[in-house]
Amino acid sequence: MRGGDTTGLRAYNERLIMSALRRAGALSRAEIARETGLSGQAASVIVSRLMEAGLVVKREKVRGHVGQPSTPIAPNPAGAYSLGVKIGRHSVEALLVNLTGDVIGSRRKGFAAPLPDRTIATAARQVTELLEMLDEEARRRVVGIGIAMPGELEAWATELDLAPGSLDGWRTANVSGALSQATGLEAWLYNDATAACAAEMIAGSAIATRSALYIYMGTFIGGGIVLDGKLYPGEQANAGAIGSMPAGRAIGGRAPRQLIHSASVLQLERALTAAGFDSQEVLYSDTATPEIEAIFERWMEATLPEFARAVVAALSIIDFQAVVVDGLLPPPWRARLTAGLEDTLGAFNLSGLSPTLVAAGSIGPMARVLGAAMLPLEARFSPDTDLLVRSGIRPAEPREPVRKAG
Repeated sequence: MRGGDTTGLRAYNERLIMSALRRAGALSRAEIARETGLSGQAASVIVSRLMEAGLVVKREKVRGHVGQPSTPIAPNPAGAYSLGVKIGRHSVEALLVNLTGDVIGSRRKGFAAPLPDRTIATAARQVTELLEMLDEEARRRVVGIGIAMPGELEAWATELDLAPGSLDGWRTANVSGALSQATGLEAWLYNDATAACAAEMIAGSAIATRSALYIYMGTFIGGGIVLDGKLYPGEQANAGAIGSMPAGRAIGGRAPRQLIHSASVLQLERALTAAGFDSQEVLYSDTATPEIEAIFERWMEATLPEFARAVVAALSIIDFQAVVVDGLLPPPWRARLTAGLEDTLGAFNLSGLSPTLVAAGSIGPMARVLGAAMLPLEARFSPDTDLLVRSGIRPAEPREPVRKAG
C-alpha cells in the first residue's frame, strides 16, 4: 500500500518518516527512504510536505564522503510541543517539552497530602503558566497533555497517615477533563509508573531488551512492563503494579502486607523526617551527611529482602531479560540499591528461571512527568499504536546476568 495517495496512507507515511527522524536525530533523504522502505521519490515528496508544515528542517550539507554532499533532514524542535503533568502523593509537577524532547519549562509544588480539588487546581495553574511561555504560533502546535498519576490514589489514605475518606474525592475526579477545560487541549491519563517506563524507553538508556521489568521507587513502589519490545500498559492500564504484591506473612488472621509497606521510599522519607531532616530536600539535593547515609543504609537493608522476593516472583511469571530500577533516589543511592538488588537476587535459589540483567535507570525523579509529556508526541508522530524499544541502545554499564545460587 505504500506509495498510495489516500489520506490514511499519506498520514501513516508522514508518521513513519517523523518516527525515523526522531529516532535517528537526522537523516538524508536517501537514508530516510532506506529506513522507511519508501521509494526515494515518495520520501522526498513527504519530506517537502513536512518541511512546509514546519515539522522538519534542513541542516548544513555533509561533505567529505564519497559522492555528492548530502543534506540531513532533522525534526524541527519548534515543530510541536507537549505538556506533561505528574500528580503524586507528595507533589504535582508540570513539564513543557518540544518535538525533540527538550524541556522548555517546568513547575513543581510539594504538599503534605494530595487533596483532590487543591491538587487539580494546582496542576491546571501550572500548565496554564507553561502555555503562556509560548507565542501564538507555538501555542497552536501543542499536541496535548499527558497526565501521570497512581491508580486508585484514594485507596492509600491510611498509608499516608491521613484521615479515612480524605482522598475519596479522587474516585470521581475528572483530571483530564479539568485540564482540557483549563487549556482547550486534549488530555490523556496514564499510570505514573507506566509513564516513567515510557520515559526510559524514549529518552533513557537502560532499556534495550525486548522484555523488561521496570521498577520506579517512588513514595510508593510501582512498575512498568516491556513485552515483545513494546510498552505494555495492561488491559486495564495497570500492568506492573508491583507495589500491591503481597509481602511478608499474614498476622492475626489479617491479609499479608503489600510491597508498598516494606519497599517504598515512603519508609525512607519517614526515617529522615523522624531524624529531623527535610526528606524532600535530601532526595532532590543529592547531598548526604554521614547520619543521612546511615539512615539510607538501614532503609536499604530492610527493603532489599522483600524487594528481591517480589522481583523473583515476577521473573517466575515472565522471563524478563532485564530488571531496571529508577525513582526518586539520588543517583549514588539508586546505583547502590540496584547493586544490592543484584546481590540479593543472587542469594535466591533461581533454579528454573532464566538469567536477567539488573541495571539502574537513567532518568530519575523526572521520569514520570517526562513520560507524561513525551507520550502525546509519540501518539501524534509514531506510525505504531505501541511504544517500541528504541533500536541500537545498550544498557548503561550492564553487569553479568544474575546467575543461579550455587
